[in-house]
Amino acid sequence: MAGLIQIVVVKMGITFIIFLIVMGSAAGLASGLLGVGGGFIMVPAQYWVLIEMGIEPAVAVRTAFGTGLLVIIPTALSGAAYHHKKRAVLWDAAKILGISGAAGAVLGGTFASHLLPAGVLKIIFGGAVLLGAVRMLVPVPVKNTGEDNPCRERKRLALWGFPLGFISGLIGIGGGALMIPVMVLALRFKMHQAVGTSTALISIVAIGGTLAYLFNGLGVPGLSPYSVGYLNLLQFVILAGASIPAAVAGAGLAHKLPAKRLKLLFVVILFYAGLKMVGLFDWLNLPV
Repeated sequence: MAGLIQIVVVKMGITFIIFLIVMGSAAGLASGLLGVGGGFIMVPAQYWVLIEMGIEPAVAVRTAFGTGLLVIIPTALSGAAYHHKKRAVLWDAAKILGISGAAGAVLGGTFASHLLPAGVLKIIFGGAVLLGAVRMLVPVPVKNTGEDNPCRERKRLALWGFPLGFISGLIGIGGGALMIPVMVLALRFKMHQAVGTSTALISIVAIGGTLAYLFNGLGVPGLSPYSVGYLNLLQFVILAGASIPAAVAGAGLAHKLPAKRLKLLFVVILFYAGLKMVGLFDWLNLPV
């Protein structure tokens, strides 16, 4: 074990390892607390580490996307288990949205692996996250029946799941950052229901995207050490080891926060991640 740790430290560097542990914990907390996969935290973190290790940007961004999706699978499931105990997961909706989204994620991941340059992928990632944040802030009239009445129409759920899954695979996130606004505003989920159900469905969506980055990255030159396709197994172990317990803690905290406060926290984090990836902070020379 000591020998393995020494090899890992030499290959990656202790600073990078500590950084990924912190980011993995933050992603896990966000996953359980906000019903997102945490990809909007893990993708920028992984991309920075890989670039600093000398990995070419096109490979680095795709590896960050693929590995982030792989980490999301166990992280989201651990958060979903807690939300299930609180009866905040609508499993019928989660399965339909998840399966439809997984099919879209396979297509999105394949598209990103072959057709789009790294700079475009980064801007698309940041833009999609910002769009989700803005949509959550825009007041939208929602019919109030006076009761809990989330959409249960299978066709409508599937129609929403596929394009959201496509975007998920395209930009390497579980899709919760986009799905929760849709679930709250278009599908009439309560905020806590949306968070709980999202943690379940994004684990299914992430499987589709992960497979796309795995197979489309096989044989690509310049992959980072310990990679299989666009999946970096070393970063996966570090990130997942930190994010899984944090997701459980975040899920517990989610049920202690009022819905309005939970929604505001969600929006603030989305704005930061989106602006970071589109490069605004770099353009302004801000060290954040």
